Amino acid sequence: MNFLNKLERKYGRYAIQNLPMIMVVLYVVGYVIDLFFPSALSLFQLEPYDILHGQIWRLVTWVIIPPSSLDIFTIIMLYFYFSLGRTLEQTWGPFRFNLYIFSGMFFTAVGAFILYGALYAMTGSQVYGIGNFFSTYYINMSIFLAFALTYPDLQVMLYFLIPIRIKWMGLLYGILILADLVRGNWASRVAIIASLFNFIIFYLISGRLDRFSPHQAYRRKTYKKKVKQVQPRGGITKHKCTVCGRTEQDGDDLEFRFCSKCDGNYEYCQDHLFTHQHIKKQ
Repeated sequence: MNFLNKLERKYGRYAIQNLPMIMVVLYVVGYVIDLFFPSALSLFQLEPYDILHGQIWRLVTWVIIPPSSLDIFTIIMLYFYFSLGRTLEQTWGPFRFNLYIFSGMFFTAVGAFILYGALYAMTGSQVYGIGNFFSTYYINMSIFLAFALTYPDLQVMLYFLIPIRIKWMGLLYGILILADLVRGNWASRVAIIASLFNFIIFYLISGRLDRFSPHQAYRRKTYKKKVKQVQPRGGITKHKCTVCGRTEQDGDDLEFRFCSKCDGNYEYCQDHLFTHQHIKKQ
């Protein structure tokens, strides 16, 4: 987590804001292409063979391929995942949510090339069709699993009708993933593990769930409602976050407050006031 804090302090200002909405918009683009030019959608797949033969745009364009055909249930699920992603972005801060999603995409691409290399070593020839195993399906699932671990007792309305606690849905999703691992071939297993590797790293190795608990999120939401800082007009900054380095000039909606548990005068923005590691004198 100290490493993540250092990364966020140095690069946090470059994080893409409202990434869940951008992901939905990319899916919309994919659905439009599928509607008017269905055969063209295959040109965007994550296909290592084509990438190694010059079609490098496939390294990023595969994220626009929709997870399923467009119907009312798909629309509901996309809205559901958008809501979960938006909440996680507000809880973690844009930088960490960016890192979580982009690392999932990175590991998915790495998994595709690992599978391609393994098949090439086994058959002695270049293999086409690897892209059929890789999509954003399990990346979306990683968003849900992260949300289930962060807000286990939150109750949601499944399909706007069925009340259920998110932890039970997370358990069900976990069982479905295990079933896919058992039933699938080793190629599909590589795809599943690669797509969920961001979840494994963030939560089973270096995760600190307590700092992203619902109680902390509630404290932050209450703080944002009660405190409103006055923004200075000049070029000299009045506030600066100890974690990410942002000042009041980086956004009109940024708020800052000193932490009473840190030894010294350390100020934090609303994204890090309740999530930072307290600084203690040795």
